[in-house]
Amino acid sequence: MKEFNKALTNFINDAAVGGAIRHLADLGYSISEISENLDYPVSKEKIAAFMWEHFINIGKISMEEPKQFHEVASFVKEQDAFGRISFRKVTRTVDNADKQYIKCEFGKLLYQKDKHFLHAFQKLEPEDREYIELMPWPLTCVYHELDQRMKRIKNMLLYYQ
Repeated sequence: MKEFNKALTNFINDAAVGGAIRHLADLGYSISEISENLDYPVSKEKIAAFMWEHFINIGKISMEEPKQFHEVASFVKEQDAFGRISFRKVTRTVDNADKQYIKCEFGKLLYQKDKHFLHAFQKLEPEDREYIELMPWPLTCVYHELDQRMKRIKNMLLYYQ
């Protein structure tokens, strides 16, 4: 019963705000900005979890060193001549050649309370601190696409170390 309730809650949250969170995250909104733009109340931690899952799914974050190509799955709605609706999983190959990634160990650095990292962390913009603090970084290294946010974070962390 507990698993069912958890699955139902996840489904309701995804139906209520999942699409909006993914869309706003793709536009580069911070976690706080996403929270302010939602009609349905969701904690910042849940927003960060939605963002994490979405970024993993689209290849913005990779748990292992990114390869030149990766597959992205989506579902296509189809309707037959009798009006029956079905969904078909479609995968497409995406070329990562034009993307750069940066190795991140934020989970480990936060967990160990690394003093150099924490000093530099305090100098970050509030939305960048929030991104590092609230995203569910594992204790292992991950690879993050080098977008504008990560460029800011990288430059600030290197400057203060």
